[in-house]
Amino acid sequence: MASLGSAVTSLKSSLSLLDSSISILDQGVSDFPRLCKVLQTQQHFELLAEPTLKEAQQSLVDEIVPAIHQLVSTAERHVHQLERKEASLQARSELLEGRLNNDRRNSSLGGNTLPFRSLKSTASSGTGLSDTKSLEMKRLQQKKERLQYAIDRLELQSKQRERELRKSMAFVGE
Repeated sequence: MASLGSAVTSLKSSLSLLDSSISILDQGVSDFPRLCKVLQTQQHFELLAEPTLKEAQQSLVDEIVPAIHQLVSTAERHVHQLERKEASLQARSELLEGRLNNDRRNSSLGGNTLPFRSLKSTASSGTGLSDTKSLEMKRLQQKKERLQYAIDRLELQSKQRERELRKSMAFVGE
């Protein structure tokens, strides 16, 4: 039985050694979940390769630049329309101002132009112009005034078109 006693003591010492090993391992492993969390890498920023980044930037540029050019051309087109409208309004203002000045001059002369007054005075003085002739003269005088007005309007329109042409040529030259 002596051999059994030594086997039991050997088994008891092995058990105690195993218990101490388990307790040491348990102490070492008990902090394992915290260590996993601490050692776990967390990506706060995504790191990209430089070629990928440049490719993304170029795709953004390719997408945005045409839209910007379209917006700029639309804005320029509206500006040119407004400039043309302004020029036409200025030309119309000049035309109306010229007509107003012409009417003022005519009214200061007595409401009629000089040739018509002279014809009227000759008719009343007895040179023999009949009423139909005076009506014909009046109609011709009105026609002359309409034609003069049309000439003035066309001259102002031609000046306006010259200004627009100069502006467009200056814009092309830039």
